[in-house]
Amino acid sequence: MSELIDIAPCMDWLNGLEPDMSVKVLTCLDNPKDLVQVSTVSRTWHYIVVENGLCKKLCLRMFPQLSRVAHVVELHDCDAKECADVGSSNSKEWDTLEREHRVYAFLAHACTYFPASDCISGAISASSTDNFLEESINNTLYPSTRVGRRASYWSSKGQKNPAVPEMLTYKLTSDLIIVTEINIHPFQGKYFTYFQHGQPIYSAAGVRFHMGHAKFPIDVESDPMKESCHGDKFEWTYTSQVFPMAQEDCLQTFKLPEPVLCIGGILQIELVGRVQRQEMDDLFYICVSHVEVKGKSLGPAFSVGTNVPSGLFVLKRQTKFNQPSSPENKFNVNSTGDLERHIRGMLPIVLHGNVVDFEEYYEWDDADYETDEEFVV
Repeated sequence: MSELIDIAPCMDWLNGLEPDMSVKVLTCLDNPKDLVQVSTVSRTWHYIVVENGLCKKLCLRMFPQLSRVAHVVELHDCDAKECADVGSSNSKEWDTLEREHRVYAFLAHACTYFPASDCISGAISASSTDNFLEESINNTLYPSTRVGRRASYWSSKGQKNPAVPEMLTYKLTSDLIIVTEINIHPFQGKYFTYFQHGQPIYSAAGVRFHMGHAKFPIDVESDPMKESCHGDKFEWTYTSQVFPMAQEDCLQTFKLPEPVLCIGGILQIELVGRVQRQEMDDLFYICVSHVEVKGKSLGPAFSVGTNVPSGLFVLKRQTKFNQPSSPENKFNVNSTGDLERHIRGMLPIVLHGNVVDFEEYYEWDDADYETDEEFVV
């Protein structure tokens, strides 16, 4: 076999396939690293990957929520606007395809390699609160069930009907978050034995998750009670199934069937069904001590613009972002510079002993390469 390999002529086997078959073969690649490498092999391979949007298709397979992208833009600084395309219609179309290839290649890589962390930035609102500030939704941001001498938790208002749901709405750390699981710790009334015996746990019967973006800018400061932001103010791009919640005093993990791309950075937790009645007033309550959201933040390298008609959005890639140094960002690989260094790690590729630089695979010069037969795999 080794002798056969030694005498085998150098050839581009992809050229021997029908165009449709070539696309089908390359579509089988499910790793962004492989697609980036493939697009640098030759002009023909680069054309197939870019012209057929294979990096975009890979991202859509990973996260169907990206089907609502109207178009993509690249920003070169924090205040930059989308650059206008200049040239013929054909060159504009190719420039658009190249831009999509770059953005989706970076996005696919970020989705795969960015580190996971807790992704809650702050609390937006609760559908009801029994005693503000003592039982505010802000208390759910802290993992401890006690602060000083008092219990730390959020409590709904009491309801005679146990079927009345409650909503807790949170802002996540960036516009684009890959959410893998949500953890919720129901509150146990063990500190209130003077009006309730048995240390009851005020869990919900089940929980459902909504992810999306605000329809209009939210002014949290004008709503000190945090009760005005309801579902009609948000556009949900994902809604989960109902997960059963155990009536247990512990941090309960609700792992999503597949990782979900939250577009817009808003998470709403819908607590479905009440199971615990309070003896003092004979009403049903839901109480939560702590909430965590586990996932990967793709900001500030990526952001979205959601003011597009028909519910679509613009996917923005920040090509130059100077992320400030801070303890919170010490272990996060969030800047585009970090992302580019990761991509650079996947390259260079050695072709005929020559190193292909990272920037070169975006531009092909006919003067440099006479034929595709020069490139082999």
